[in-house]
Amino acid sequence: MSILTLNNVGQSFGDFDVFSGITAAIPNDAKIGLVGPNGIGKTTLLRILAGLELPSSGSITRAQGTRLGYLRQEAMEAFAGRSNTVYAEMLTVFGDIKAQEAALHNLELRMAAGEVGDVLDEYSAAQQAFELAGGYDYELRIGQVLHGLGFGKEDWDTPLGQLSGGQKTRALLARLLLERPDLLILDEPTNHLDVEAIEWLEGTLRLWDGALLVVSHDRYFLDKVVDRIWEMSRSGIELYRGNYSAYVQQRQERWERREVEFEAIKERFLKELDYVKRNIARDATTNMAKGRLRRLIREVRVVQAGGLQTLLDKQWGQVMEEVDISESKWGVMDVEQAIKGLHSPIRRPPKLNFRLKTTLRSGNLVLRTSALEIGFPEMPLFVADPIQLERQECAALIGPNGTGKTTFLRTLMGQLEPLSGTIRFGASLKVGYFAQAHEKLNPDNTVLDELLSHKHMLLGPARNYLAQYLFRGEDVYKPVRLLSGGERGRLALAILALEGANFLLLDEPTNHLDIPAQEVLQEVLEQFDGTILLVSHDRYLVDRLATQVWELREGRLHVFPGPYAEFVAARQEADAAARQRAAEQRVEARRGQDGDRQSKI
Repeated sequence: MSILTLNNVGQSFGDFDVFSGITAAIPNDAKIGLVGPNGIGKTTLLRILAGLELPSSGSITRAQGTRLGYLRQEAMEAFAGRSNTVYAEMLTVFGDIKAQEAALHNLELRMAAGEVGDVLDEYSAAQQAFELAGGYDYELRIGQVLHGLGFGKEDWDTPLGQLSGGQKTRALLARLLLERPDLLILDEPTNHLDVEAIEWLEGTLRLWDGALLVVSHDRYFLDKVVDRIWEMSRSGIELYRGNYSAYVQQRQERWERREVEFEAIKERFLKELDYVKRNIARDATTNMAKGRLRRLIREVRVVQAGGLQTLLDKQWGQVMEEVDISESKWGVMDVEQAIKGLHSPIRRPPKLNFRLKTTLRSGNLVLRTSALEIGFPEMPLFVADPIQLERQECAALIGPNGTGKTTFLRTLMGQLEPLSGTIRFGASLKVGYFAQAHEKLNPDNTVLDELLSHKHMLLGPARNYLAQYLFRGEDVYKPVRLLSGGERGRLALAILALEGANFLLLDEPTNHLDIPAQEVLQEVLEQFDGTILLVSHDRYLVDRLATQVWELREGRLHVFPGPYAEFVAARQEADAAARQRAAEQRVEARRGQDGDRQSKI
């Protein structure tokens, strides 16, 4: 059963079509990931589904009584004019339960005053209804959700107006999870969460018993949560079964299959045209050839108007009814030109096209540290286990924000001195640094000028080079200060690729990049012939690249000598053992208390 259906939905602003032709349905138990390049209209589509915008064309049908919850990126709008504290805002979800609780209390007061009889029956029915509504566990649920999303008890009494933008987003997400809508729509829910909170959210959404539609650049999150993918383009949505990794494989298979189908149909058209050419001038076969030419013209016009898929998916009679085909005055040469001009039906979005090449081979030892302490004289951040990084390895440095990851990179770059200990670099190193804040970029330069400030190039080759990073046409004259986060990231990558470094220090390289750009960067780094130190919250990238994991936790850098999947498994095993020990200690404590009571008796 579908909880919501889209029929040929489109949105435009003036003459600009954001998207069109979106037809899809959301089953009542589906968990859908909506993916597509930045700027394709994903957030616009979510706002339409949430009823905050009207589509320019098409219609949306929602099942009667459907309750919908929407996590928008601008959570400040959701809390505008609200003066509640965080906890009080969560309590608003349970207004009906609070009313039942008050009614129960009144009945208890009446019974305490001597009214029993009918009041007792009324109380019993009210208590049962209260229990069924979750009245005895709603406060526990509030605590679990707030804790899971990173709100400590000290935050619960904070007024909403005093929260940061990220905290407001987390508060809105907490309220939506407590509301348990039939359809939960989430726009980038992991943006303001640390890894621990993301993992908690993944577990919660896997058990979600309603429908879910989520936009996220977090591929690891999509792998853990969704069971189907909607891939969005300007002209519609492609549906895929499975999680993100399954989608990537199916998409490649679909592209290859369509390429084969396209070439086969194009070949059939050319063979049919060849028959027409050979037989149209012969008296015995001219009528047959003319009939086949008319049919061929119609088929070619169908493909031009509706794409190859109109021929692949439907019977010819349906195509004739659904696609507007006017009679054509085309001749044989016109048909031949049209066939040769048909383009592949694969809707591949524009993508980055670059490689990171080293100009110098480093020694086998790249980095070694001993007794290292990182931070500032007035604020030490962490001490490190002994580190050894070899050529062609990738170390992933992970940990909560504010623990010193960027400070560590700046120390390796020589911008800061270690508080104590030694850092030894290997021979023949050429270090390339990708800064999270892109502070190396001059905001007053144009994109083209910024590139030329790092490497002398002629204008033609420079523009061609920038086109590989999706800066085309007038984009190259755009001031750096006006670039989006994703555009600044692409420009920083373009400059990094010019350096020929063999040791890359990468600080959140996938921040602000859309999924297609993330995929290309991952492929580039997988093929990189040098060594990488990667700081990233992108667990998908870390999982694919890391040969060892450095975790910052409780003032120490812990070195795990293996890939991310093994690190996660070891951490889960350690957490389970810690929970077991804690449970055993609680049991022992209760036994001690029982023994004390027995001795007193």
